[in-house]
Amino acid sequence: MRAILSAFTAAGALALSLPLGGCGSSEEAAQTAKAPAGPRIVLAPADTADWQDVSAEIATVDQAQVMARIPGILTSLSVKEGDMVRKGQVIGRIVDSQLGYQAGAYGAQAAAAQAQAAQAAAELQRVKFLHENGVYAKARLDQALAMASAAQAQVRAAQAQQAAVGAVAGQGAIVAPATGRVLRADIPAGAPVAPGMPIAVITAGPTVVRLEMPESLAGKVHAGSRVMASGIGEGRVTKVYPSVSAGKVAADVDLPGIDNSLIGKRVAAKVETGTRKALLVPRSYITTRYGIDYVTVLAKDGSATQVPVQTAPSAETGKVELLSGVGAGDTLVGPAAATADAPAATSTGAGK
Repeated sequence: MRAILSAFTAAGALALSLPLGGCGSSEEAAQTAKAPAGPRIVLAPADTADWQDVSAEIATVDQAQVMARIPGILTSLSVKEGDMVRKGQVIGRIVDSQLGYQAGAYGAQAAAAQAQAAQAAAELQRVKFLHENGVYAKARLDQALAMASAAQAQVRAAQAQQAAVGAVAGQGAIVAPATGRVLRADIPAGAPVAPGMPIAVITAGPTVVRLEMPESLAGKVHAGSRVMASGIGEGRVTKVYPSVSAGKVAADVDLPGIDNSLIGKRVAAKVETGTRKALLVPRSYITTRYGIDYVTVLAKDGSATQVPVQTAPSAETGKVELLSGVGAGDTLVGPAAATADAPAATSTGAGK
């Protein structure tokens, strides 16, 4: 009887163990199915360039102002905005009517001085002849020599004054100081001008993008810093100006292919100011639904959860920066793997 009971007990235990073993195998299979397959990355802070938005404009290295050198009337101006000029080209003329009268007056003085000099020379020859024949004393000869020298000096002075008036009149020619494009020429012909008044502004030197940065960035931006200008491209800083004006620091950027037809055009730009730590992921790991960005995070139990995140553009090609929603150490799953395992994943944001 005891043998029969022992056999029955062993058979029952065996029967109970078989279903339990089968149940454990199904749980392991379900757990394996919940773990998404595909590319995975573990978030870790990485060095990335720190960019600052700054104001910029298309400019030239220098701008040359053509100024009036004498007062008078601008009788002619042969250029207009946008024209190309070469260095030394006469682009206009200023005439001062008073210079003509002054030149005539000094010319008359020079003629009178020449007549007096001729008379003094003749008197010197006569006195010299009489002195040689014992009529005049040596003192009379010295007096005649002095008068002749004074007359010649008056001739030279009158001629110098006449030449000075001619030189001033010659400064009425308006000459381009450099080769470039005329930016402004807004004084019409016939207008009166004064010395120092700008007649035109001409570009000088190559075309650059000029940054206007807060003075707090002066120690962070240097020659060689990268710059990205909207609609133009990427270049590098070539010169940082060593002065602060109204709290701004200027810097020139060399960018190939700048359109210099609109000097002074404002453009949006970003300048590299150093490096910082950031969470960067490939753009393919981001899924956007209804304007919200999501990433698929792998949980410790093997399940996949879609988490809303805040992103920002990155300077590295094909990557974006994660600002919030996840942290360092989280494991992200590629979107293709997340789509394949979508039934096993849970979403923490708005559904489709």
